[in-house]
Amino acid sequence: MNKFATSPKIKRAIGNKTIYVFTGKDKNIDSETVQSFGDEWLKFNEFSDEDIQIAGNQYFDIVPASIYTGKYVLDIGCGTGRWSKFLSKKVDAIEAIDPSEAVVSAASLLQNDENVRISQASAGDIPFPDNTFDFALSLGVLHHIPDTQAAMQKCIDKLKPGGYFLVYLYYSLDNRGCFFKFLFYISNLVRRIVSSFPFQLKKFVCDLLAFTLYLPFIAIARIVRLIGFRKWTKCIPLSYYVGKSMNIIRNDALDRFGTPLEQRFSKEKIRQMMMHSGLTDIVFSEKMPYWHALGKKKQGI
Repeated sequence: MNKFATSPKIKRAIGNKTIYVFTGKDKNIDSETVQSFGDEWLKFNEFSDEDIQIAGNQYFDIVPASIYTGKYVLDIGCGTGRWSKFLSKKVDAIEAIDPSEAVVSAASLLQNDENVRISQASAGDIPFPDNTFDFALSLGVLHHIPDTQAAMQKCIDKLKPGGYFLVYLYYSLDNRGCFFKFLFYISNLVRRIVSSFPFQLKKFVCDLLAFTLYLPFIAIARIVRLIGFRKWTKCIPLSYYVGKSMNIIRNDALDRFGTPLEQRFSKEKIRQMMMHSGLTDIVFSEKMPYWHALGKKKQGI
């Protein structure tokens, strides 16, 4: 693994893992959101191998294995370390970073993965030199940062020319009709209220929403599949969660309704942001979750 560009403020020992702490310099960060995710990932920190494999296959459906196999990888906003776990046996080494206390959960999940190093650092203050990594990923993170474009640029700066960047940003329902957009409008009003609650109350309310909101839609989607109308499943809200564990559903309900800062982007806006950051050969997945995309860093930048 490469040397850090700057020295860590402190080192924290969690089991047999060392966490290198770099937080404190990034101004493009929402501290309330970071705290919220730290609380969330300390609570939801257990994922089965099956959960990780299913989620990984969905997010990496547009990523040829040759892009990361045997390569040096940066996982930006690693949370509990699920994506690093998914990749750890396939790559040379991974630098997993997150600004929140989620790094404690990541250290637990990745305790036996010696080729993964964990740092507590933000997307705006990545502690590695530019042009270092072959492959970088940031899944479900940059839309929780005040200036998403600036944060994306910081991530891509760390890639070698010719390296690849995989990103997932919440979509603005640009490929959905009025019904979905109306439901989102209502849910966003609920999020603004619930996200202001103390964590234990927020968790309780989000669990309640998981059981009373998510599960009925998931049941409808499952029935539609069973009676042979599989292609219509995607027209049903929350059908993405068919086959997902209850742990994933509860976790994502907390993620959806408990997060103070959330931004959403159209497919075209994400494409423009990626191009502005120096990416080319951009490919979007047409499968849920929307939108996740892959781009290649131009040579000479």
